[in-house]
Amino acid sequence: MPNRSPTTSRKKEHVELTLARDVRFRRKTTGFERLEFVHNALPELSPQEVDTSVPFLGSTLRLPFMVSCMTGGYADALAINRRLADACRELGIALGVGSQRQAMEDTRFHRTFAVVREAAPSIPVVGNIGAAEVARLHDAAPVLRLAELIRADAVAVHLNPLQEFLQPEGSTDFRGVLRGIGMLVRELPVPVIVKEIGAGLSADVVRRLLDAGVGIIDVAGAGGTSWAGVETLRRKDRDFPSAFWDWGIPTADALRAVAPLKREVRPFTLIGSGGVTSGFDAAVCIALGADLAASARPVLAALRRGGTRGAVRLLRHWERQLRAVMFLTGSRTVADLQRAPLRTV
Repeated sequence: MPNRSPTTSRKKEHVELTLARDVRFRRKTTGFERLEFVHNALPELSPQEVDTSVPFLGSTLRLPFMVSCMTGGYADALAINRRLADACRELGIALGVGSQRQAMEDTRFHRTFAVVREAAPSIPVVGNIGAAEVARLHDAAPVLRLAELIRADAVAVHLNPLQEFLQPEGSTDFRGVLRGIGMLVRELPVPVIVKEIGAGLSADVVRRLLDAGVGIIDVAGAGGTSWAGVETLRRKDRDFPSAFWDWGIPTADALRAVAPLKREVRPFTLIGSGGVTSGFDAAVCIALGADLAASARPVLAALRRGGTRGAVRLLRHWERQLRAVMFLTGSRTVADLQRAPLRTV
């Protein structure tokens, strides 16, 4: 009989809390609202000429979007991940699964992860494992098995010291994480993505990750879902944890700090996430230096309300917003949008 993972019930609780409760940052914002594009009254192109495609993980995405890592590892996640994969396949965008820690502990729910590749054989799919697990690895074999489970095009390592610190059953020993990431970069046959989960990455942290060989960074900044808030709601003693509800680096600030490292250190792929709730937000991320934008909770909420069609409708709305911004800034390509001027308001 397979082992029963304690992670299973926690994964379900996380998803339910993010959908049923207000777990957004309370005082801190992404910083997107402080920025607006400089209008270009001479765009010298037609809307039909706008090209939103970007290269990512050996494929060409039709849109510079990714549905970020969110769920898997419990029974209900099978239908969620299948529908998310259906939506991403239809739109030609990338998809990340939630933490696969549960799949390391328990074989019962492997298919809740594997279904994404069954449903979407041609899009980039990203696996996911936590920093605390990486710190304990002696070799890449366990993570390789997780990658093979979903035929992943990359594996994301999520850095979440704040969440682990506040989580009642959290793993707080982060010694050896950078060593473990470097080992995965060397030994895995697919690229390693390193991301936060809503508290942001600083330029110093990203420099160290680049030195370790990481080639894809997701800043996952503050201003969207507060995982400190999620864990606060899960605890009985909420007074102390609630002080950290708004802890983190706003997404816009993180992108501004990290994007220059593409020139100063070496080129890498930069993902903007953390509070991305529209095509306008995605466009701002790109203008701040990101190569694509990622979002999780808004897409999952649209899926809950309207199934696959609901998620597709939301993302097509974001596409229309992105295309409008590109036209009105004279940006024929996503690379052009990266050079579009922003002003502070």
